[in-house]
Amino acid sequence: MSNEVESAQVSDAMEVAQLCSLAAVDSHVGSCEAEMPSRLLNDAVRSLPYHVVKDLLSIGVCSRCVLRMLGTEDHIYCHSSFSQSMLCSVLEEMTGFESEGDFQFCSVCLGILQLSYRDDKETLVKMESPNDMALVIAELVKKEGHQIDGFSLEVSIPQFILENESSLLSGMKKRYESEPWFQERLLSKCVSVKDVLKFAITKPLETLLDTKASASSFRIRLTYTHKMALENSVERNQGFKRRKIGTENGLQNVNDESVVANKDCSDYPTNETIAVTGRSSLKVPIDKVSEPCHLVYLCYRTHIYLCGRYLKYSRNVSQTRWIIDEERMGAASVEVRMLGSGRPFLLEIQNARQVPSEETVKEIESKINGLENKLVGVKNLQVVGSQGWTLMREGEAEKQKQYCALVWISRPLEDEDVRSISLLNDMQILQKTPIRVLHRRSPLEREKIIHW
Repeated sequence: MSNEVESAQVSDAMEVAQLCSLAAVDSHVGSCEAEMPSRLLNDAVRSLPYHVVKDLLSIGVCSRCVLRMLGTEDHIYCHSSFSQSMLCSVLEEMTGFESEGDFQFCSVCLGILQLSYRDDKETLVKMESPNDMALVIAELVKKEGHQIDGFSLEVSIPQFILENESSLLSGMKKRYESEPWFQERLLSKCVSVKDVLKFAITKPLETLLDTKASASSFRIRLTYTHKMALENSVERNQGFKRRKIGTENGLQNVNDESVVANKDCSDYPTNETIAVTGRSSLKVPIDKVSEPCHLVYLCYRTHIYLCGRYLKYSRNVSQTRWIIDEERMGAASVEVRMLGSGRPFLLEIQNARQVPSEETVKEIESKINGLENKLVGVKNLQVVGSQGWTLMREGEAEKQKQYCALVWISRPLEDEDVRSISLLNDMQILQKTPIRVLHRRSPLEREKIIHW
């Protein structure tokens, strides 16, 4: 017995020792992980051509854009803990670049990767790190009461940014193509502005929202716009012209945007190249930016559809809501009941805060069928995808409907009348659009078949 106790005590002691050892390892790993990004950043900057970094900084390119345009490995500039001031400090300290002191919005990304923007109240917002932006988004999601099990992050940026980027890449090729580092850097493979922003804020968002980014029905959308992009869009539309593009067919209509949006670093026709500043030997046709982009946050869920079959037990309830001259009217079918298996229906729920579970849907069905007035009922209520609309339209076109009608005639019905009706098979008629649906259908004559 004592041997069993001693064995148990030894086993417990070993387990505690193992747990302590694992905790120490985890603590060491966590400490290393905290130090690793800074070390990787310093190593990445040391490998850069310093004279190019200085040229880019001097023409108003922000630190993150400098690192991504130079193809920095491991995308270290996307790390969520790096602030803009920290990146600037590291670049300037290692390259010996002296900034002018005043904050400048990036001439390439228009302030997006500097986490600077104008909000819906036109207030200038400057954030230090991607973690700050992730916190703002997470608070918005919680404030609006969304229940989520995943999210999809969408970013929309002005086309003008792609044009700036392409102009800069082309200018860099002309200036540095002969230098050894150029081919190694693969400038054409630089990560886009929207992808850098996604990489930077996705991980902190996953932590704050306690869920993973995935192909989810819940979307977080960041929409950036800029007045400079709108002005350039108007100029491009006015300057649309015919230009030879090297095909045997002669001339084709080509929009300048299709050329400058190509990011393969190849040469392309541009207006007169101008030097942005006298401090740089790099000359590119981009201007300094005095205003950042305008940013709109939007959290929404794609439409949810509930389908089923409805029954109408009362002759005093309209199937559709119909308002004429601000007076609520019933449809012509208000006196018609819907019995038997019922008629299919589809309910669209826009931007739902919660996705109804199967149990919730069954509870909704039970509550409708348990109403005291017994005017309506539902069957087979369930959540379906957007394909429900297609199924509804197909059913509307193909379904055969059965009607039972009471007919009044002005003379007594004779046996010959019954025999004549019985000889009829499929009768093709032209049906005018019913008055009750004129508010949503064109006034046409449609072919219908009466099956006897």
